[in-house]
Amino acid sequence: MLDDIASVTLQTALTGLSARQRVTANNIANLETPNFSASQVSFEDSLRAAVAGGDPNSAVLSETAQPGTVSANGNDVNLDEQTVTDQKTQLQYELLSGAMSSKLSLIDTVIKG
Repeated sequence: MLDDIASVTLQTALTGLSARQRVTANNIANLETPNFSASQVSFEDSLRAAVAGGDPNSAVLSETAQPGTVSANGNDVNLDEQTVTDQKTQLQYELLSGAMSSKLSLIDTVIKG
C-alpha cells in the first residue's frame, strides 16, 4: 500500500493494537479457566525505537505473561485490568485508523484534483 514512514508506522501500530485486542479478548474469555495465565502484548517501545532508526517495519511485537494475583483455581486474570486494557486499546485503534483514513482521503483528494 503506502510505504512512507508515517503510513508504515500507522500500519505497524494498528497491527500491534489488533494483536493486543486478540490477547485481551482471550484473557477475558479464560477468566474462569483453571490455571490459565494472562498474557499481554507490548510493541510501543520497539516501534518508537524502530521509527527513530528510520525503519518502523523492524518493530517487534512481543507477547509475554502478565503476572497477577493468582486465584484459588490458579487463574491470574484480573477482569478490571483486562477491561481497562480493552477499552484503551479500542480507543487507540479508533484514533489511529482515523488518522490512516484521513491520510488516504488526502491522497485521494490530491489524485482527483
